[in-house]
Amino acid sequence: MKKIKAILKVLGPGLITGSSDDDPSGITTYSQAGAKFGLLPLWTALITFPLMASIQEMCARIGIVTSTGLTTTLKKHYSKWLLYAMMFFTLPAIILNIGADIAGMGAVANMMVPGIKAVYFTIAFTLFLTVLIIWLPYDKIVAVLKYLCLCLLLYIVVPFFTRPDWLKVLRHTLVPTIPFNKDFFEVLVALLGTTISPYLFFWQVTMEAEDIKHTKRLILARRKLVKEKGIDPSPRERSFISGLIRKMRLDVNFGMLLSNIVMFFIILATGTAIYSGEGKDISTVQDAAKALEPVAGRASYLFFTLGVIGTGFLAIPVLTGSLSYIVAETFGWRASLDKK
Repeated sequence: MKKIKAILKVLGPGLITGSSDDDPSGITTYSQAGAKFGLLPLWTALITFPLMASIQEMCARIGIVTSTGLTTTLKKHYSKWLLYAMMFFTLPAIILNIGADIAGMGAVANMMVPGIKAVYFTIAFTLFLTVLIIWLPYDKIVAVLKYLCLCLLLYIVVPFFTRPDWLKVLRHTLVPTIPFNKDFFEVLVALLGTTISPYLFFWQVTMEAEDIKHTKRLILARRKLVKEKGIDPSPRERSFISGLIRKMRLDVNFGMLLSNIVMFFIILATGTAIYSGEGKDISTVQDAAKALEPVAGRASYLFFTLGVIGTGFLAIPVLTGSLSYIVAETFGWRASLDKK
């Protein structure tokens, strides 16, 4: 029990980053993959995990060593045209993602309470999230987001209502099947784009930097086990920094693993329940939820819709926080989730 508590205490930026990757728009992409190609895309979860884990660990190391956001690092070491190009391409994508997530949350809430229009839910969610992000300091936001990660467990339950053929599932997971057609490669690109999202890079770096500041370990972390003014770090400092890296790696790997497990189970649920052999188009999360209900029952439908709302509450602070840090650091404004 003590070991479990110790592990849970270590989890933070990596867990939140990985979990926020499975936002309502990401859930739509996974649902589209399963509905259109059945169990064929399951093997992609094995490919995306090492890709996500390695790149997010790189980002985490940058945050630990520099104690600043990724935008500040780009600003210091690269030309301004690269910085502005990054902002030009990244910000519209993040804004559209936020809009899609809030709209998805409003739509599924309307499905659960048909008497209230989706637009009213959307406005309510927007106002609530705005107040929450402004009012809560960093440590409280992290605590709330860590608990919201539990909502992802709902998606692990859903496939069991669809009664899949587990031998077939195992085969498609371990043996890649790649139909050489345009539609499958479009889905493949969409899955890679959804799992390896640019806003996650900025969030991971910034959260690691915020963690370093909050735990007052900046000086030790920045030494990086190299000589500083001719003085080697002491054995105690070496051990401390090594422990910091180990904890970060555990956090990142666990978060990315959870993200890919959820992706796997959503594809499995929709691939089992919705796919008919012809390939069905799913445009929104509410399409996926509606299609699941008659096949897998009311319980799976409720788990799916509640998961969409929960992941929205988890992902939107990450999206808006990433966007805000990018803009603030680009123009040299003071930025912190501790500020009002």
